[in-house]
Amino acid sequence: MNLTDNSSSIPAASDKSVAHLLTSRKKVPATSHTAVDTSSRPAVTGSASITELTKQLSEYLSAADLKLVKEAYRFSDEMHLGQVRRSGEPYISHPIAVAEICAEWKLDVQAIMAALLHDVMEDQDVKKEELIERFGAPVAALVDGLSKLEKIEFQSQIEAQAENFRKMLLAMARDVRVILVKLADRLHNMRTLGVMSAEKQRRISRETMEVYVPIAHRLGLNNIYRELQDLAFAHIYPMRYRTLAKAVKAARGNRREVVNKIMDAVKAALSSAGLTAEVYGREKTLYGIYRKMADKRLSFSQVLDVYGFRVVVSSFPNSYFALGTLHALYKPMPGKFKDYIAIPKSNGYQSLHTTLIGPYGTPVEFQIRTQDMHHVAESGVAAHWLYKNEDDSLTDLQQRTHAWLQSLLDIQKQTGDSAEFLEHVKIDLFPDSVYVFTPKSKIIALPRGATALDFAYNIHTDIGDQAIATRINNDPVPLRSELKNGDIIEIITSPNSHPTPNWLTYVRTGKARSAIRHYLRTISLNESTELGKQLLAQALMAVHLNPELPASLVDKLLNESSAMSLEEIHTDIGIGKRMAALVARHILDLVEDDSPSIPFQEFEGEKSSKPEPVIIYGSEGVSVQLATCCLPIPGDGIVGQLKRDQGLVVHTDYCENAKRLRVKEPDRWIDVNWGDDLNRRFDCRITAMTNNERGALARIAAEIGESDANISHVSIEDGQANDITNIHFTIQIEDRTHLARLMRNVKHLSGVSKIWREHG
Repeated sequence: MNLTDNSSSIPAASDKSVAHLLTSRKKVPATSHTAVDTSSRPAVTGSASITELTKQLSEYLSAADLKLVKEAYRFSDEMHLGQVRRSGEPYISHPIAVAEICAEWKLDVQAIMAALLHDVMEDQDVKKEELIERFGAPVAALVDGLSKLEKIEFQSQIEAQAENFRKMLLAMARDVRVILVKLADRLHNMRTLGVMSAEKQRRISRETMEVYVPIAHRLGLNNIYRELQDLAFAHIYPMRYRTLAKAVKAARGNRREVVNKIMDAVKAALSSAGLTAEVYGREKTLYGIYRKMADKRLSFSQVLDVYGFRVVVSSFPNSYFALGTLHALYKPMPGKFKDYIAIPKSNGYQSLHTTLIGPYGTPVEFQIRTQDMHHVAESGVAAHWLYKNEDDSLTDLQQRTHAWLQSLLDIQKQTGDSAEFLEHVKIDLFPDSVYVFTPKSKIIALPRGATALDFAYNIHTDIGDQAIATRINNDPVPLRSELKNGDIIEIITSPNSHPTPNWLTYVRTGKARSAIRHYLRTISLNESTELGKQLLAQALMAVHLNPELPASLVDKLLNESSAMSLEEIHTDIGIGKRMAALVARHILDLVEDDSPSIPFQEFEGEKSSKPEPVIIYGSEGVSVQLATCCLPIPGDGIVGQLKRDQGLVVHTDYCENAKRLRVKEPDRWIDVNWGDDLNRRFDCRITAMTNNERGALARIAAEIGESDANISHVSIEDGQANDITNIHFTIQIEDRTHLARLMRNVKHLSGVSKIWREHG
């Protein structure tokens, strides 16, 4: 089946069937007598009732609390009086619907009041002081965290959105109820998104998929996580959604016989083993099926595990007893067993996962858990929302959540701007995790692909900053080594070690990335500023402007940028955050037009003429880096790449990496030349092919020393022939002339058949 479409051509009206399909899913009841329930959930009604909300709340709130909720409702109703939603319904129906979702999680009275009041500050200009006076400081703080920023002049929609997310996430770090109410707000908005234009549906859905879905997953709110995914999928790719929904519906009848046969066999096996368990089938979400098809390039007919089964048992030991029973019933697939009970996921999720070969050779996934685990798996942090007294111990899930929220505050302290903060947080929201151990057997969860350096920064920023090496399972390995489940990590530090821009290329976590950037910004500020000043001066001369800008022109430039000073713009250019050519062209536009209409940060254009090359001396510090892929040395032709937060990276002009990157981002490349009087040495890699005989390495090393070069690294590998050895050296030399003389001397040694310089 074909799942491609051009979503942008589909108007909102054509998505009514999608909305109906999405909002018509019924949750499968957890009962041992229930086969896979594939019926639809009742459609979400537009109007919400305070009576129904009060009935929900009366199940767990006191009469005094209900009175406070009604006061908040009356105030919200009064503030939103006359305001209607796009669907034509009274606006108050939305806060009530959000409060009802919060009531399903049994959130406390303050959170319910905040849900009812969450839009009064943003939409009706109600001040925080008034909310404090009427409803108390805790409720006002929750509403404030949920409200967007006041009308500040941002340079772009992206910047404004990033700042709003930053504020919301920091408020969440102080009180997790902020994000619970916000997720309820987003869920109701997504359920009623069909009345918006197609373009707005896609924009809001992409935002939901990028930010809110990962947050829901990170907090273990799996019901919301799955529903938000499907709702966003339906609006981003409506034709793909409808096609897939139709295929799943057709497959239900075809697979019912297999599902019922598995269900009966499992119940009978568990009963024979003396286990009391609830067994029920579950259908994978449409987005989950779509991702599997896209990632593994499968057609729908090739996705065999559309259905899975869940076994809920009474106790922890029975989970493993049930696992053994299922493995005796059907053969397990090798490598498909995961024990999330012994090592829970970072969001608190616990279950045993196993995939078995069922009837007709069909792979079938089973999840086995206790009732308590099931409650946490569905509700996540909302299952333990109550704030305990200091005397009470936090649950494991609360401790994990608290540690993650605290890391948001740590990232904020070290981050330069809102967009960067959001970038770091998105990295940490990556759902897959790898679980490793400290030498004292403490479990640390890190994102998939994390390195030993990420581990070091996870322990403490100072350990990360001073890391020089690591041992994984007692074996010494580089800091860039990727971690695997079960690894035992030991970090070796030195007070003389400091972060370098190259570290940014292989760290995976937001905490590590923000800490490294913070160090580079504070330590190398002067170097970056000088480099940026030089680059801007050359770009200004290229458009025939004097690099010495008059004060009036600088004021105009700062008025249209987010920078506070010209020095800050120089620094941004030096670290690659802004392009010197674009800044120069905008300054030219300011000179030619006293009323420029194009915002500074969004301005794009071409250089008027070719600027003079930037002169490189190799001693500029961290603001200028020599690329490790090709290790340029004086005498090589070189080019420069401006990388964000890494300054200028210098490659040889024949470097294959540089050629490939230059095609992708041509505007980030500038001409550079070597300066005169380079009073330092440069790393270079060479390989000598020698006969496999005693003393070969010693003779070559001695000759390198005699040629006035230092050896910083040596490695040896067998050549293609048994009697040949390749010896790889990293040496420190002055320039190409020095290198050529050294290679001639080594080539004349007995036993050396060939010597060459390595470029990659």
